[in-house]
Amino acid sequence: MIARVRTEHLRSLAAPAALLLSVLIIVLISFANSPGRHNKAGGSPAAAAPPAKAGTTPAPPAKPVYLTFDDGPEPKYTPQILAILRTFEAKATFFEVGRNVEKHPDLTKRIHADGHSVQNHTWTHADLRLLSWPKFEEQVSDTDRAIQAQTAVTPRCVRPPYGAVNKLVQTRATGLGKKLTLWDVDSRDWTRPGAAAITKRVLAGVKPGTVILFHDGGGDRTQTIAALPTILKTLRARGYSFVAVC
Repeated sequence: MIARVRTEHLRSLAAPAALLLSVLIIVLISFANSPGRHNKAGGSPAAAAPPAKAGTTPAPPAKPVYLTFDDGPEPKYTPQILAILRTFEAKATFFEVGRNVEKHPDLTKRIHADGHSVQNHTWTHADLRLLSWPKFEEQVSDTDRAIQAQTAVTPRCVRPPYGAVNKLVQTRATGLGKKLTLWDVDSRDWTRPGAAAITKRVLAGVKPGTVILFHDGGGDRTQTIAALPTILKTLRARGYSFVAVC
């Protein structure tokens, strides 16, 4: 009789004990798999920083400045400008006149080989507002072909001579798949005001994203060449980087 009572008593305790043990096991498993515990132990794969993807594009520079040179190439001045740009590890965009490319193809090839962008400035430096559609297309397309022959790259951008733009010019350029590219700061080097005046004007107008207009052709560019090292040195010291606009 005593043995039977003890057996019944043990059976009555077994069920709660089993339930308690099950709860305890669940708690321990949950604790072991908790994200916080893995993180403290050195980080689970889910919490680890993802690896950098191969081939991702680096972020653009924080303070870009876009140097642009019009009306070349010109055998006297363009090589001097290229040498200065190389010294400061600066990249620029050259908007070239097609007939000058035809005269000096090796210079266009050299500009491209130095890592600069070569873009379209029409064949004869024509005011695009005054042209018929066939003449407009000829000015742009002939220049494209001349540049492409030396660089193996077709220009994406057109800079209208004199900055002369109206709605018709914009529509026609878009129809040819071109982006019109103007400027924010005109160095006015074409007026030949002196290297100091060119330097002062440019440095006073620059902010991140500024497009600066210079010239490497179309006239005497000795003042541009004299001003350029100081401009680049000063902007570099201010944290700017020099990249192509097209």
